[in-house]
Amino acid sequence: MRVLSRLIRNRNTQITASGLPLHVRPFVPRFFATSITTRMAQEYKLKGVTSLDLKPGDKQEVEVEGLDAKVLLLNAGGVVQATGPRCTHYGAPLVKGVLGTDGKLTCPWHGACFNGKTGDVEDAPALDALPIFKATERDGAVYITGEAATIKAGHRKPKFKCKATGGDKVVIVGGGSGTLGAVEGLRETGYTGPITVISNEGYLPIDRPKLSKALLTDLNKLQWRDAEWYKEGDVDIVQDEVAGVDFATKTVSTKSGGKFAYSKLILATGATPRVLPLQGFKVLGNIFTLRNVRDAENINRAIGEKGKKIVIVGSSFIGMELAVATSKDNDVTVVGMEQVPLQRVLGEKVGGAIQKLVESKGVKFYMSAGVEKAEPSGSDPSVVGSVHLKDGTKLDADLVILGVGVVPATEYLKDNSVVRLEEDGSLKVDESFSVVGLKDVYAIGDIASFPYHGPAGDGKYVRIEHWNVAQQAGRIAAGHITNPARANLKSQPFAPIFWSALGAQMRYSGNTQASGFDDVVVQGSFDEGKWVAYYTKGETVVAMASMGKDPVMAQFAQLLPLGKLPSKSELQKGLDLLSLGPPN
Repeated sequence: MRVLSRLIRNRNTQITASGLPLHVRPFVPRFFATSITTRMAQEYKLKGVTSLDLKPGDKQEVEVEGLDAKVLLLNAGGVVQATGPRCTHYGAPLVKGVLGTDGKLTCPWHGACFNGKTGDVEDAPALDALPIFKATERDGAVYITGEAATIKAGHRKPKFKCKATGGDKVVIVGGGSGTLGAVEGLRETGYTGPITVISNEGYLPIDRPKLSKALLTDLNKLQWRDAEWYKEGDVDIVQDEVAGVDFATKTVSTKSGGKFAYSKLILATGATPRVLPLQGFKVLGNIFTLRNVRDAENINRAIGEKGKKIVIVGSSFIGMELAVATSKDNDVTVVGMEQVPLQRVLGEKVGGAIQKLVESKGVKFYMSAGVEKAEPSGSDPSVVGSVHLKDGTKLDADLVILGVGVVPATEYLKDNSVVRLEEDGSLKVDESFSVVGLKDVYAIGDIASFPYHGPAGDGKYVRIEHWNVAQQAGRIAAGHITNPARANLKSQPFAPIFWSALGAQMRYSGNTQASGFDDVVVQGSFDEGKWVAYYTKGETVVAMASMGKDPVMAQFAQLLPLGKLPSKSELQKGLDLLSLGPPN
């Protein structure tokens, strides 16, 4: 059993807690460290603002006189005040986001949601909250009250510091986005019991999307929180791999022989990349999948000083992002089975436009193609030298990257007689992400099939492999653990969101797994790089994708759970989603 810094305690740990659901987003109270007014708080004048006459949903970014800082002045559900001006995820300007009349503030880039009244995070991927500042109108000017350092910082840390008490113990298996949401969600909602995380990653939870989008490997830039953060929250991090779960005795066993008792168990083991069961692919070197930092390091090492012939098998989002990320100074070829990349998710029109955009980066495509085998290099028979397609085409390759999908990482449960895996290897869960048929066990992220209640979803079970969905699922499970009584409250559909770096930033919200789509309404121009595609089933709009049209995605994500998306016919007539004004 490896030890990660001074966080990990070599002892058998026992665990529990309580939590709530995701895709159906119930309100989960979160508690953040107060930094609105302190002993050092004082008044600061807002430059150029003369009154607080803002309507619900109105917002403006303004300078703070005497400080090199800005704030966001807004009316959040009738409360006029100021908040930090930028999203705490990647720093998007929130003035360009969407503020609903109820005070929900959505980031224009990646869908993080904040409560405009409290500053608290309401949806992933943001971790830190926004500070809020009282606004006062006096003598034709507006002032805010706050501490200078907090105004300049523009964010505040959640309440996480804790000295764990006895009693219930929570064990979380996995080290990804879902685990990050669960751990922070537990402490933020007041859980003070022991928490143990068992992860085979070899590091603390990272910003995994940066692996495929940039092949980033620096843990200082990837890890969301450092070791000291988890230590302050009294969270034990055990670097080991789960071997099995005894649901009768409530014990998790690891491959190194560890035994960890739990009161509540959260399974968040993610997914395993698929490999090709074809000649050469399992035995030759320089054939890679991408899931963790070590994979990214291996790919970077193989690329070396650039100038390499790279064949990417699979026109999935991972494959397409890697094609863009490696295209500079390399010869990159993508092989896909579909007519156009991403056709299953985005449709033929949008997929064709994406292909054209990526081709402009120098990437070549072989679509509607089947792979036959991989052959060794003539100079080194231990590594790949070429990929052969079924039509006889030979593609020379210094390295090959597989982007052919993933499967739920639930191998440790396949021989378990107590639990039933779905056909795809996932676990069926309810709206609280509790595993159906098991007590005190939750499953989140890539291994969870949950009932989707978005447009045309009708409660059908779906498995969504999105970073945001996994993290929010962790928060919902955590909320259910700390306050299980809330499970009986009616919950609200949520809008799944993801983003992709495909030569330009693509935003996506909604879901088509449950219903499929039978038409795509496109507004804007693919050639100009400014477009929105709405995916419809009959007259019902079920999802959207966009490039260069922020904050349409944020507007869509707010309207979806309210049941106020326009119809297909309205969009065909040219209705601009932003013309509907602040969601109400």
